[in-house]
Amino acid sequence: MHLIESSFFNKGPEKLYAGVAGNLIAFACKKSLELGYDGIVSFVSKTKLIDHYEKTLGAKQFRGNQMFIDTPEAIKLIKRYFKDENKD
Repeated sequence: MHLIESSFFNKGPEKLYAGVAGNLIAFACKKSLELGYDGIVSFVSKTKLIDHYEKTLGAKQFRGNQMFIDTPEAIKLIKRYFKDENKD
């Protein structure tokens, strides 16, 4: 992923929508899975968000600010944000 950013009205305690970044990342994982890349995505994080991404998305730090989401965590995100597609 190159860049994701919340809109100015969707930051801080007064944000309009919750989970926007998680939803966008889940979508990237879903596309990665569909394209044969096992759901894996990588990105460069802002330093202050590294811990947050580890806790909320299951992202792993690779080197410096470089992070990635591996297959098991990608599948969890896809199931969390795309519940309608998980019905049998």
